[in-house]
Amino acid sequence: MPEAGTDLGLGRAQALDRADELREFRSRFVIDDPALLYMDGNSLGRLTEASRARLKAAVDHEWASGLVRTWNAGWFESSQRVGDQIGSLIGAAPGQVVACDSTSVNLFKLAMAALLALPGRKRILTDDLNFPSDIYILQGCAQVLGDRRVDIQRSADGILGPQEALADALDSQTALLSLSHVVFKSGFLYDAAALTRRAHDAGALVLWDLSHAVGVVPIELDRWEVDLAVGCTYKYLNGGPGAPAFLYVRGGLQDQLLSPMWGWFGQTAPFAFDLDYRAASGIARFLVGTPPILSLLSLEAALETVLEAGIDRLRRKSMALTAYLVELAQARLMPLGFRLGSPGDPARRGSHVSLCHPDGYRINRSLIEEMGVLPDFREPDNLRLGLAPLYTTFFEVWQAVDRIQRVVAEGRHRHYPSARTTVT
Repeated sequence: MPEAGTDLGLGRAQALDRADELREFRSRFVIDDPALLYMDGNSLGRLTEASRARLKAAVDHEWASGLVRTWNAGWFESSQRVGDQIGSLIGAAPGQVVACDSTSVNLFKLAMAALLALPGRKRILTDDLNFPSDIYILQGCAQVLGDRRVDIQRSADGILGPQEALADALDSQTALLSLSHVVFKSGFLYDAAALTRRAHDAGALVLWDLSHAVGVVPIELDRWEVDLAVGCTYKYLNGGPGAPAFLYVRGGLQDQLLSPMWGWFGQTAPFAFDLDYRAASGIARFLVGTPPILSLLSLEAALETVLEAGIDRLRRKSMALTAYLVELAQARLMPLGFRLGSPGDPARRGSHVSLCHPDGYRINRSLIEEMGVLPDFREPDNLRLGLAPLYTTFFEVWQAVDRIQRVVAEGRHRHYPSARTTVT
């Protein structure tokens, strides 16, 4: 990992790339435009060559030739099979994870299951750094049940999660603590193990959103005794746009909780077509409808690359990439009016870094439209760079900072309107 005071020039970036223990994995991704500096792997991961080949085989053979017969040749079990793959990345023993639905749908299912299991407790606890969609889901759960409320703990600076304040806020009325393990704007990484213990001491259940953590941060759900978790697969797992999300339910809780959404894939015997619902045992009871098979198969192929790389190596490179980016930004961008919108300690952040600037949106537009850099923007002023350790290079990080500096120093961003596009 680069240290403060080391050479941050081009030679340093090239040396770090030569020493990169994951450098050969970049060749496993489809990179049609090598000149593009892709800094948005935390929004949508690149396509793997394995996924492209797997999709072609699935379309040309399993769908085209096998047709409905393929349900009995591996399709039907795919949600749980892929779930177990994901489980090995998040410290979950087999039989506790399924790949299905979207993150929001899974959050709703698990939050409602938890709240219904603790009817005497009326409080849901979260923070203002949580992904807004997660908060909407929690508010919707409270609205549906009618007698629950969502309490939002505030961050002091908009960067660091209020870990101690949340721990202190847990009480006998708290049914559920629900947070993002890695915060979507700042990249702050919660101590999930410590907060889970504090919640359990208060008698509450815990639901973690792992969307910005899975694939770049070590996660040990079983060892931490986490109750529930959800996450998406199209970021660092490279599952593709709209790829199915996943949910985790600790083994000891599975038959105590009941999903609020009853569908035939969560039934004991789906093809008995009984008119009365009987929930399947185990993790299968949290399935609902027919899974998106092509997306699942694409995800399954992509996961093999992540699993081969291994979470320890991924975390080491992720920390090195973000540390190098922050050092470059401090030396070259802070004098131009930027400030760091992420934790300074690489051990307390995930794999993306926010650089804040009053003209962040227009800078982002200039980078995308004329500089060959593709980050993203998050309100109000966050230029967010997601560094995917499987394919992002240190040379790309150096180039990205160099081009950001040029945009601001040359005033290129001033040619763009402040009005937001639909997707930022």
